[in-house]
Amino acid sequence: MRKISILAVACFFTAFGCKDKSKAFDKFNPNAPVTVDVAIAANQKVEKMVEVNGAVASTDYVELRPETNGRVVFLQIPEGKTVQAGTILAKLNDADLQAQLEKIKVQLELANINEQRNLQLLKVKGINQSDYDISLQQVKSFKTDLAYTQSLIDKTIVRAPFTGQIGLRQISLGAFINTTTTIATLQKTDHLNIDFTLPEMYGHYVKLGKNVKLEGITETNQKLSATVFAIEPQIIATTRNIKVRATLQGKMLPGAYVKVYLSENEQKPSILVPANVLIPESKSKQIVLVKKGIATLVDVETGYRTATSVEITKGVEVGDTVVVAGMLFVRNGNKIKVGKTLSIFDIAK
Repeated sequence: MRKISILAVACFFTAFGCKDKSKAFDKFNPNAPVTVDVAIAANQKVEKMVEVNGAVASTDYVELRPETNGRVVFLQIPEGKTVQAGTILAKLNDADLQAQLEKIKVQLELANINEQRNLQLLKVKGINQSDYDISLQQVKSFKTDLAYTQSLIDKTIVRAPFTGQIGLRQISLGAFINTTTTIATLQKTDHLNIDFTLPEMYGHYVKLGKNVKLEGITETNQKLSATVFAIEPQIIATTRNIKVRATLQGKMLPGAYVKVYLSENEQKPSILVPANVLIPESKSKQIVLVKKGIATLVDVETGYRTATSVEITKGVEVGDTVVVAGMLFVRNGNKIKVGKTLSIFDIAK
């Protein structure tokens, strides 16, 4: 009787357990549709932006240096002030050249007198033509020496080549300097340029006359704009970049760093999807599409990216149904049950 009771209890629990397993198996159906949210792919106009680095530059900038060697006998550098074009800023010792100039002047005066005397004699045939030509040649020779010596004297004077703001003085009065010595810098600060480079693949982002947005890195994060007026006709071979110059509309210090924001010249319609719908593979990127109620994984190519979205350049067409939620539970060929149909314009911003 005891053996019969134990056997009866064992059969009861075995039957109960098998009943529960049967119920659990019935709940799991591998062919059941997977519920996902979808959106219909559509063209959107998006302002594609590229950020590059730039620098503020003066329209005119020069390092003031003498054209000859010598000792500084005059120095007037109003540091940080504006000087007019032609202002004498420094002068080197030219005593020897001045003495030589006076000597040539005396010789030229005597040669002129001799030439006039010989001219009168030539008119009365007191001398022949060759003698007069020699005296005339001496006059021309002394005039040439006079001009040459005067040019050497002019090289001892350092003048402001244009009107601008002068920098800090680099030398002192009485210093002996040469042609490599920088006396000071001079630059225009009323008209400034922005120089920047961008990869050649974004060359269609710039054109002459286009306005670009700028942002400084000061505490105020000053926002300005500039107008492109020149593009280097040759790509830099080492970096594959294009150099661009724009006129700054505003005030900044030359040499300052700025961020330059460029947008496409023509906005073309693009298909944007949320960045999280992409399924990364080892050699490709995939997106889940729904076609006739069946999940299809397709390889796609991407382009421009925003903070939350990505442009699809190949693999998705306008009107395709894209899975935007629940794609991680989907396998290729699964039946799909659409939970919500969302707007691609709202989720891909």
